Amino acid sequence: MTDPERDQPDQPGVPSGFTYLGQFVDHDLTLDATAVRLEDEITVRQLLQGRSPALDLDSLYGLGPDHRFDRRFYEDDGIRLKSGTTQGIPNDPSIVGRPLTGFDLPRQGSGSLKSERRRALIPDPRNDENLVVAQVHAAFIRFHNRVVADLVGKGVSSAVLFESARETVVKHYQWMLRHDFLRRIVDPEIVEDVFGNGRRVFEPSPGEYDLPTMPIEFSVAAYRLGHSMVRGRYNWNRIFDRGRGTLELLFQFSGTSGILSPPPADPADPESGDFERLPTNWIADFRRLFAFQEAVPERTDLLVPEAQFNLAKRIDTLLVDPLANLPLGSFGGRGQAKPPEAELNLAFRNLTRASMLRLATGQQMVEHFIDRKVDVEPLTAADFAQGGGAQLSAGLAETVAKHTPLWFYILREAEVRGDGKLTGVGGRIVAEVFHRAIEGSRHSIVRDPFWRPFLSPVGERNSQDVFEMTDLLLYAFEGRADQLNPLGPVT
Repeated sequence: MTDPERDQPDQPGVPSGFTYLGQFVDHDLTLDATAVRLEDEITVRQLLQGRSPALDLDSLYGLGPDHRFDRRFYEDDGIRLKSGTTQGIPNDPSIVGRPLTGFDLPRQGSGSLKSERRRALIPDPRNDENLVVAQVHAAFIRFHNRVVADLVGKGVSSAVLFESARETVVKHYQWMLRHDFLRRIVDPEIVEDVFGNGRRVFEPSPGEYDLPTMPIEFSVAAYRLGHSMVRGRYNWNRIFDRGRGTLELLFQFSGTSGILSPPPADPADPESGDFERLPTNWIADFRRLFAFQEAVPERTDLLVPEAQFNLAKRIDTLLVDPLANLPLGSFGGRGQAKPPEAELNLAFRNLTRASMLRLATGQQMVEHFIDRKVDVEPLTAADFAQGGGAQLSAGLAETVAKHTPLWFYILREAEVRGDGKLTGVGGRIVAEVFHRAIEGSRHSIVRDPFWRPFLSPVGERNSQDVFEMTDLLLYAFEGRADQLNPLGPVT
């Protein structure tokens, strides 16, 4: 699955920012806090779920400003979220030599060790495990703070200001996921069926006070689809253009997997490197990650040439080669003895995790869906022998066709049946879990079906009930090209 000789095609219509928006959403939904070795078997009852399985942005808000431990994520007013400031490049007279506020995650900034001072001051440190998801999290901090500023301008009482802002942010976020994100990665017919007619497999009729749960078929298999969407290199900004934003560097310029400092500093050594905040020259150019031409085609300052734009890789059974050699910090292994080489391979880790949990196979899930009166077309032996992604030998293809690891099955479905989108078993699992996670949130567009978005900065889109990820970014960054891309265009 991480064959360096084979490369995935790009997926038209899916800008690469959605890969990492998907990771941000994953961290909103799931956190396996179970302490076990990779090879240990574990039962579902032993799993420790460290995140509320609702789409409520608890990875952004924590337990709120009134909680004694999570108060530190907020400004002194207890309403706005803290943001961070980048670190200028020494002796550079251009903009990259200056610290820029609001373009990094807030960081601890104190402690005797560099690793302590670099630590992101956010509820979920996984949102600093690569630079792209960290920049997405920083954008959501801006989004919340902009909503707060607007509510203050409208005279909303301070007594209800935070909760009003959170409800506004969460519902717009849910709307964007349901109408923009899901439609790009899941067969739209499945999405419309689930959100129009309800769930048929996952918690179809919960009690009024039942909280949602987190099925391992989603967290350990179906929602690991994003690993297939990762690019090996990105046209990151005007400085790290033409593929110079490599995946390895996007790990290195983070605080959890990396050290926020350039080579030769060693990311395996948490005390290595000179930078303790994100260097200014690594701020994202969001115009390269999300397609603003879909929302505001007249805004030429928000468009980039096709050669600079990054599309996600197609969802299939191939992963880019760098994912065969994960940095230790990406799975909490920094500071420990380096594990065997296989354990650094993301595909190996995913498949091993499923084995530890004795997860159902793809074929077993098909049978379960059919029992629940869900029309699913099973994959055939030919689908495994002739798929366009990972190539299986004849003997292995025959075995896998009978007992397919669920994650591999779902990726193969997308590859041979879904034209690069989840369909069948995978599409149904993801759509139904998203629906239940929205339904089970304290603020919910599923339980409030008459709610409509009202923050779109593009006037005519408001009347069409449109709010997509580009709208969220335009609102958060006040529609300014010099904020969505502060380093400026390529000259």
